[in-house]
Amino acid sequence: MPQLPAIYARISSDRYGQQLGVRRQIDDCAALIARRGWPVAQVYVDDDVSAYRAKPRPAYRQLLRAITEGEVDAVVVWDLDRLHRHPKELEEFFEVSAAAGVNDLASVSGDIDLATHDGQFLARILGAVAKKESDDKSRRIARKALELAQAGKIGGGGTRPYGYNDNRRTLIAAEARVIREVAARLLAGDSLRSVANNLNSRGIRSVTGREWQPQTLRRMILSARISGQREHRGEIVAKAEWPAVITPAQTASLRALFADPDRRTNRATRRYLLKGLLRCGHCGAILQARPRDDGDRRYGCTKGPGLPGCGRTWILSEPLEDFITEAVLYRLDTPTLSARLTRSPQTDPTEDSHAELLADQAQLDELAAAYGEKALTLREYLVARKPIEGRIDASRRRISRERGTSAVDEFVHRPGALRAAWPSLPLSRQHAIIAAVLAHIIVGQAVRGLNRFDHRRLDPVWRV
Repeated sequence: MPQLPAIYARISSDRYGQQLGVRRQIDDCAALIARRGWPVAQVYVDDDVSAYRAKPRPAYRQLLRAITEGEVDAVVVWDLDRLHRHPKELEEFFEVSAAAGVNDLASVSGDIDLATHDGQFLARILGAVAKKESDDKSRRIARKALELAQAGKIGGGGTRPYGYNDNRRTLIAAEARVIREVAARLLAGDSLRSVANNLNSRGIRSVTGREWQPQTLRRMILSARISGQREHRGEIVAKAEWPAVITPAQTASLRALFADPDRRTNRATRRYLLKGLLRCGHCGAILQARPRDDGDRRYGCTKGPGLPGCGRTWILSEPLEDFITEAVLYRLDTPTLSARLTRSPQTDPTEDSHAELLADQAQLDELAAAYGEKALTLREYLVARKPIEGRIDASRRRISRERGTSAVDEFVHRPGALRAAWPSLPLSRQHAIIAAVLAHIIVGQAVRGLNRFDHRRLDPVWRV
């Protein structure tokens, strides 16, 4: 008679954390042990953990260690598929049990004698059946998920999405206003971190009641859901059944913005307002941010490994940034420039680029379907895919460029508004505003012996 039996219980999904499924398994296994007169068993539980996916099962690994160390001499499960759904795991279990001399594997549905070849053969058959069942279930779930997505229907569960109530269809007005504000600020050049910090300072919390983190904000604002679109595995596949908070064109612009390889991804605070906008007047290289030994900020044409500069052009940051800021604010306050920046929604080029992007994505989906139906060879598919993907990348870059002046849209036709707001704007937004109207600045070499800021060294190249 086993003296150290163990119960192992597992359930794949426990959405509400009540452990009702595993409790029923434990109760049935304990009743089986009592009928046999075995001692009270140790219990190992993996709740809300699938044995089909490669998700770690900590309690199962503890059970194997206990068998190896002689702390368990029999295992009781509700059914064999609670223990394994992968043949390789079953074989590992055989090896560990054999090495420890554990031969009893009892289940509510029937015992297996691990000491015999017939018992192991039966366990392998049951394991193969369980894996086939899991494969079929996974395939049905995936197909159903795709069907729901293509029909624009709601799928899945979990926490409600920000902006919508628990039925996932009805808008929450206050949260919808926050989403529109976040989209506008990001498209205008604010950083994720500055927007998240601002929301937190105002007491606005995420859907879980916690403070906003940049990555949480990013996932929310890049979701196709908030523009009334349904996506599947990262691709937009249909118009959704729920109302939109922002427009599809805004979602396309946001995705293009965050897909831009030139976008800053480091978490360090930007301390150089004109970084990336300065060119050396001698060699044309981009000036880099390089502080002096005394800590004063400056830009320089750096020379060295991986740096193509000539090393001849240097300029202190503070007076340069003050001068360029004043020039930009003055230029933006002129009526002529305001008129040039005004765009009618009916003629917004972003809408056309968005339509082209959706058409190319649809064509790529049709191409993949044709390959899946064996209407195309792999070589034909790869050849046809390349130009479509090229057009998709070009559309995303074009959308990003076409939204370039959105950083100043809210200040157009409002003389003095930008100047008044400038000190309170985050540095990333200030940089975006300057980049919206100024392509770059050519910086000439300093005059030897002149130890003050000389604006004559600067040759700005304006966008508008």
